[in-house]
Amino acid sequence: MTETAVRKIIHVDMDAFYASVEQRDDPALRGRPVAVGYPAKRGVVAAASYEAREFGVRSAMPSTTAMRKCPDLVFTPPRFEVYKAVSRQIHAVFADYTPLIEPLSLDEAYLDVTENLRGLATASETAQDIRRRILDETGLTASAGISYNKFLAKLASDQMKPDGQFVVPPGRGEAFAETLPVTRFHGVGPVTAKRMHDLGIHTGADLKAQTLEFLQRHFGSSGRWYYDIARGIDHRPVRPDRERKSSGSETTFAEDLTDPVGIEAGVKAMAADVWAWCAQTGVRGRTVTVKVKWADFRQATRSRSVQGRVDDLETLSAVALDLVRSLYPPRMGVRLVGVTLSNLDRSPAPSAGEPQLALG
Repeated sequence: MTETAVRKIIHVDMDAFYASVEQRDDPALRGRPVAVGYPAKRGVVAAASYEAREFGVRSAMPSTTAMRKCPDLVFTPPRFEVYKAVSRQIHAVFADYTPLIEPLSLDEAYLDVTENLRGLATASETAQDIRRRILDETGLTASAGISYNKFLAKLASDQMKPDGQFVVPPGRGEAFAETLPVTRFHGVGPVTAKRMHDLGIHTGADLKAQTLEFLQRHFGSSGRWYYDIARGIDHRPVRPDRERKSSGSETTFAEDLTDPVGIEAGVKAMAADVWAWCAQTGVRGRTVTVKVKWADFRQATRSRSVQGRVDDLETLSAVALDLVRSLYPPRMGVRLVGVTLSNLDRSPAPSAGEPQLALG
């Protein structure tokens, strides 16, 4: 890559966004382990504060499991309308620095700041200024990764969390990737990581040592991606205006599940992720699809189209749960679940307002 072709990409990721908003708005929650969600028997953690994460509490975890891990855990109901409003504030800050913004969710986005609109000396200084403004205007902290491509910028944003930033400059990406465990790589979930570990691949350096043919033989079409990222290669541009055909979210469980409570907790958390995007964009959809990946890596999908459209999270969750229950009893352990909303409708949502998130 020539110097003139080097992109300047920032990945901004809010720190424990939903939980941090709750702690900001309720001083009694500050410094305490907080879970956004409901402590119901079949509830699920939508987000966890850093204090809760120290006990092993994570998003998509059944509420009962979270309470066992952290008996002092405080549950607070989600307020998606508030999170959406804060997200709009954050994106307004981004727009002062670049028109090239690719949102990934309410709380994270890629920014291409190759064109220096603000006259700041470096992309690192730009990221610092963005984080300062977010804190000033919302009272919330953000972390940032700065590099010459999206993969490295996303890796870098995790390096100094919370409330920090990290730079991977041109010429250093390959060496940076070599030092990291493959579990840190985007696209390598717990199950894929285990497969890599079984093959003796534990770090980026181990991954880089494999041939493309070897990786494609063991990981199929994903082999090319793993081959490239081990070398710090990612040519994907920041796409601010890409019209999405669907909105989906998926999670890979730390261990294979057969218990319906854990499986359905994952499905409800993924439905909440999808609805967060719907709430932010105003887009709705008509077709719900649930994906399940079994322990042997085979996949099953179930889809259903509703009359009219899916206009609230309650409907989205109910359809998704009904679809996953059509696969019971599980033929074997479940490694991954995903929820996707497609057949999108961009006409205005009803004026009655968005219903509250119901995860319990």
